[in-house]
Amino acid sequence: MSTTTETRDGTVVEKAGEHAIVTTREFAAAPAKVFRAMHDPELIAQWMGPAYLECLEVTGGTGHGDTWTLVHRDPDGNEYSFRGVTHGEASVENGSSRTFEWLGMPGHVSFERLTFEDLGDGRTRVQGTAVYTSAEDRDGMYDTMGDGGYSRLDPLLETL
Repeated sequence: MSTTTETRDGTVVEKAGEHAIVTTREFAAAPAKVFRAMHDPELIAQWMGPAYLECLEVTGGTGHGDTWTLVHRDPDGNEYSFRGVTHGEASVENGSSRTFEWLGMPGHVSFERLTFEDLGDGRTRVQGTAVYTSAEDRDGMYDTMGDGGYSRLDPLLETL
């Protein structure tokens, strides 16, 4: 069974099969710029997550075995921490693969894969596939996704 919706920023989100979420979004920027914005910790801090969250920390790398972390804080002072490990060498041509774990639900780890398709004329299509260990984990993430920040990524890409 597959359910597809489109968010306010034009991202297409699909609950695919029993355990996956697939997101597809086009950007008005070349693949190298989009890849950099999605993998450089200093740039990630400027757009990742809903606008009401303050980004406190982003670490990471694109090499096999590199670990990454992300910490957000909401207006009430609650912190939300995430972590994972990069698998393979991430690049524009090869895409990137990593694990993703929200520390608010330890042990519920997903595997994520991003690909970057050059559409020509300085445009890129990014497809993300996240595979969860259960439909319940998938649905829990799907129901709380909202705007993950792609709408905030557009203006950042214009400055790169």
